[in-house]
Parts: sequence; C-alpha cells; structure tokens
Amino acid sequence: MPNERLRAALLERGVSASQLAEALRVDHKTVERWVNGRLPYRRHRFSIASYLGFDEVYLWPDALSRDQVASASESEIIAVWPHRSEVPMESWRRLFEGAEHEIGVLVYAGIFLSEDAPLQRILMEKAASGVAVRFLVGQPDSEQVAQRSHDEGLDGSMEMKIRGALVNYRPLRQTVNVEFRFHSTPLYNSIYLADDQLFVNTHVFGIPAAKAPMWHLRKVAGGELATIFAASFERVWETGNPLPED
Repeated sequence: MPNERLRAALLERGVSASQLAEALRVDHKTVERWVNGRLPYRRHRFSIASYLGFDEVYLWPDALSRDQVASASESEIIAVWPHRSEVPMESWRRLFEGAEHEIGVLVYAGIFLSEDAPLQRILMEKAASGVAVRFLVGQPDSEQVAQRSHDEGLDGSMEMKIRGALVNYRPLRQTVNVEFRFHSTPLYNSIYLADDQLFVNTHVFGIPAAKAPMWHLRKVAGGELATIFAASFERVWETGNPLPED
C-alpha cells in the first residue's frame, strides 16, 4: 500500500524523489519504493523525517511498537523540577539561545518572563536574527482568565497581571519577527518551546504556576511527548487573535 503521508510530505516540502535520494545518498528508485509502501530501515526513517521536518511516527505510524514509542518518549524527558520557580535562570537562557528557527510561549501572563530583562533581550536578539517568536497571552477579560484567577485565589488580579505583562513586553512586541496573540483557552499547561526543546509548566488546581511542576523535554525520534505539547501550542495559536494596537 502506498505511503500517502510520505508522498504528501514530499509534495508539501517541494522535494522530489531524486532530491531526497541525493540527500540520503541512496538510489532514487529506493525512495520510490518507500513512497510505494516499503518500510525504510530505522536510520533512513530518522533521516527522512528530519530532512522533511515531519515526525517519524506520523510518516510511519505502525513502524514502532508501543513499547518502543514509550521508551523513546521517556527518553525525551531531560529534567523535571517540582516547582517552576526552581528552574535555574541558566536553563531558561540556554533554552531560548539555542533556538535557530522558532520560539513559542503560551501563558496567561508570564509576568516573571516579562520582568526578566536579560531573557527579553535574548528573545529580541533571536527575533532580529530571523527566529520567529510567537507569544500567546490570555485574553484579559475572558471567562477562562477570570476562572484561573478564582482558582488560584487571586481575586481578579490575573487580568491585571496580563495587562502589566503586556506593558513590560512592549519593546519585544515592537521587534521584527515577533507576533503576539490573545487566547481564550483553559490553560492546562504553560508551554515554552525553542525548536525541538520545550519547557512545560503543568498547572494544578489551587496552586500558582510558579509552584507547579516543570518538565524539560527534547524531541527524540519515535517519541510522542514533545510532539503532543508542540501540537497543543499550534492548536491554541490557530484560535488566537492579534493584539490591538497600543
């Protein structure tokens, strides 16, 4: 049976069978066999997925057993902190400085990030160098923000935090390659991504984000954890609305 996902990925990226064959140093007929349904060796699957910018599991959903996927997913966990506030600033700096293509931030306010001048400077420098920086912040007057404020016992101050953070973010918002959007989704996790690495701040009922756990994930071929959270970011981004002009 032809691999329609691989065929579509080649078309989407504008890559011919011959170009892929040259990149992988295989015969173009081998690529044609892969498109027609032959399963590539694991090393080739990884190379193809990396070259095309797709996940191996997406292109070959049945190639790995669930035990293999679970093992690869476990390998994606680089570090776990019981509280976000315990993440060393050096780790935040390395996360954003390591980005070459994209940086994404999904928060309600992210007030701690907005108040950190060195981190904002890194984000502005990355954007100026061509990295796409996308920020999702909570719609201040949304029901979801009001509910989170109530859940954390903040008595409505979450909206004020968001508005204060936006003031702090103003220099970043005026930087080329930076886009901010409002979102009105229940924030189950705050997500900070830089290419194939992510910080995921899980949210726990009644506990402020700074006191909730944080995971450091890095995409591994065949793993699914990093992909799940990256896809979540994209889904929220699609629902977002541009911020009004100041």
